[in-house]
Amino acid sequence: MYEFPFELDDFQKEACQIIDNGESVVVCAPTGAGKTVIAQHAINNALKENVRIFYTTPLKALSNQKFYDFCEQYGQDNVGLLTGDTSINRNAQIVIMTTEVFRNMLYGTNFGAVADNLKDVRYVVLDEVHYMNDEQRGTVWEESIIYCPTNIQIIALSATVANCQELTDWINTVHSKTKLVNTDFRPVPLRFYYFDSSQPYKLLPLLTPSGQVNSKIRPEKPQWSKGRDKRKKSYVKQVISNLASQDMLPAIYFTFSRKKCDEQMEKCSGLELNTKAEQQKIREFIDDFIAENPHLYGNKNIDYLIQGVASHHAGLLPAWKNLVEKLFQQGLIKVVFATETLAAGINMPARSTVISAVSKRTDSGHRMLTANEFLQMSGRAGRRGMDEVGYVTIIGTSFQSPEEVAQLVLSNSNPLESKFSPSYSMVLNLLQRFDLEESKELILKSFGYYSSDYRLIPILEQIKQYDNDIEQRAFKCPFKLTDDDVQKYDKIRFMYVQNRQTYKKILRQEKSKHRALSPEVIEFGERNKKELQQMQKYACDNCKFYKKHSKNIEVTQRLLSKRKKLEKEIEKQKDIYWNKFLAHRAILQNWGYLENDYPTERGKTTSQLRSENEIYLSEVIFSGLLDNLSPSQLAGVICAITTEDIRAEIPYIPFSEPVRKTLNKIRNIKRKVEKAQSDYDIDSPTYINPYFSSLIELWVEGADWETVKGSLDIGEGDIVRAFKRTVDVLRQLTIIDNIPEALVFTAREAIEKIMREPVDFD
Repeated sequence: MYEFPFELDDFQKEACQIIDNGESVVVCAPTGAGKTVIAQHAINNALKENVRIFYTTPLKALSNQKFYDFCEQYGQDNVGLLTGDTSINRNAQIVIMTTEVFRNMLYGTNFGAVADNLKDVRYVVLDEVHYMNDEQRGTVWEESIIYCPTNIQIIALSATVANCQELTDWINTVHSKTKLVNTDFRPVPLRFYYFDSSQPYKLLPLLTPSGQVNSKIRPEKPQWSKGRDKRKKSYVKQVISNLASQDMLPAIYFTFSRKKCDEQMEKCSGLELNTKAEQQKIREFIDDFIAENPHLYGNKNIDYLIQGVASHHAGLLPAWKNLVEKLFQQGLIKVVFATETLAAGINMPARSTVISAVSKRTDSGHRMLTANEFLQMSGRAGRRGMDEVGYVTIIGTSFQSPEEVAQLVLSNSNPLESKFSPSYSMVLNLLQRFDLEESKELILKSFGYYSSDYRLIPILEQIKQYDNDIEQRAFKCPFKLTDDDVQKYDKIRFMYVQNRQTYKKILRQEKSKHRALSPEVIEFGERNKKELQQMQKYACDNCKFYKKHSKNIEVTQRLLSKRKKLEKEIEKQKDIYWNKFLAHRAILQNWGYLENDYPTERGKTTSQLRSENEIYLSEVIFSGLLDNLSPSQLAGVICAITTEDIRAEIPYIPFSEPVRKTLNKIRNIKRKVEKAQSDYDIDSPTYINPYFSSLIELWVEGADWETVKGSLDIGEGDIVRAFKRTVDVLRQLTIIDNIPEALVFTAREAIEKIMREPVDFD
């Protein structure tokens, strides 16, 4: 085993030993417990054995960070980086990449043959594997594990999840021998505090030594009172002062709104959290950083950095966020106000975390944070080797009670849930390499299918409840008649009553007409008497419990009917992944992307695409609508069809006539795709959102950043992200098959003109 210059914890030793034994491993441990050491052990093994190791992360920013860290540690010649828009030293022994890039390599698209891609690779680290929970991108982790060759050892690193054994068992089933190392050990234990606005000059321990809620904490009063607006005062400055006075800084202050991040930073500007010497250091660091990134010159937030406070969220420029991260890592920023995305693995160690609320606003109202969301944020507190204790402070709000906060603090992690969902690209890639039966086997290998029993627990519990209700309703008849007997009696009784009414009606009619009864009517009357006699043979006829027994049967049948529907739902859920696969396949067949279950030339092109809806993008490409556009117009169109729906109301700024006409024609394609998807119950988005189209046209045509960002009241980071998503699709146009040469050149020119500061910062 590789010797580290420090003593490893027991869970780290155990995981390293499993790797040395040639087995795959799942390591499930709290944030900050030291999972990276296990990956470093595999890296050292790879270097010693002269084999290769891939290190995958869910985010480009994380990949970039690992690349710089590993270059310092192992030397630039030994380390490579592969992300959607960056390729450095791709044949190195250690290659850092996003998980999507690894998945694409396994498909053999865009990156060459699978055998070449994985030559000499012995290990793959899947960092942050709990991202399988991610609604949009979770499928990527499952595909990576299913298609990863069994001679490659998987080192899966996960934050704490409830069903880590199930995840391990699944990898053991679909890949190779895999063992679990599961620990709740935290090298730096956490202490939890509560900020009660009625006692603003101190932080109160949330729990007593016996684990009860501190009785000194008072619930927050509602923010609104009758007749007048009593909005809650912001106590952020007081919270930070309390942390500073108790030596609990530096801190990450989590809030769920970008606007609040900026507002809270501004409110803390007068606290002067840095010494004069620290302020001078920051000025020098900023001067050097801006010399390399001149687009940050004159940024309005520089003064806040000097005072030791900063904001960090997706609305900021990537270079600015990087500056904040570097200053925080050096201990020169004392408080960062951040959205929860910062909890996703960026290396910003803090002594404290502050959580502004344990509920968050969603499209459907407020909801409590999940245990995993809370663990991710609180787990950022406590720096290994620097702090004996990490501090977590929860701010009291009227949307939560202290008891609810305590319940969340004491609750266990949530289970990992599969978000596996077949896509057009997945169907085409599988059918390019396997027949339909083999493809089905692979789909049924998904964690989603494997864990369907877990997913079905709510339905199974409901069935169990119905069974209990049915059992409790079992009626004990004093005459020992069964439900079938009573139902037979009900049937005879119903017939007798109906026929009796009819017979009486005929008698009245015949009497009013002074007519004798016909033989048929007499016979009908006799039959009715026999029905009465037959009915009277049953004990039910004089039983005082009859109505109760009969009602009981009716309710039981309703319960049985509901139970049957749930059983059908279970069957549907078990086959849900294969049915989705078949639905995508049907559209691909209908539209000429598949023939005899093998991709046509169109299908091969589409299999190489990576987007939220590959067939929509393909139809746009093959329509020829992009062929005669200029670089700026092409960027404007691609930007519109790759930009997600935006919650905030943003006005469309007029864009060029060719872009407008092209998008109007694309609307017909959008309608066609949506109609087909609706017929097959497929929910795959199709966008036309030209919020940023005019901005990217300006940018490609050479406008400066000030002009571009001044055109729209939205975060600069949002503009950069929209531009980068556009570049991602434009780059695909330059490398996939069957794209007209002129369009390839136009796409390349557009990329070149988009990728300049501040967009090209990584």
